[in-house]
Amino acid sequence: MSSLPPYDQQQLAAARTRLANERTLLTYVRTSLALVGFGLALLQLEPRRAHALGFGALGAAAVFMLIGWLRFRYHARQIERCRVPQ
Repeated sequence: MSSLPPYDQQQLAAARTRLANERTLLTYVRTSLALVGFGLALLQLEPRRAHALGFGALGAAAVFMLIGWLRFRYHARQIERCRVPQ
């Protein structure tokens, strides 16, 4: 017979929820990095004509990252609040 302890459905669900929250944060990070790359490319290739668009993309990247981080923190706290003590 196996000596493994039985798994707890609630712990597994909480772990899946935490991992989903982390994946969402990583999606925000990926989008921010793409915007940074786009903004820097515009500034390097066409510094005069695409000046506003390049800096706009960099600003949007900062806003995306801030929103993602705040959302991650909010949901992480909500997840921890819903945990049932053992």
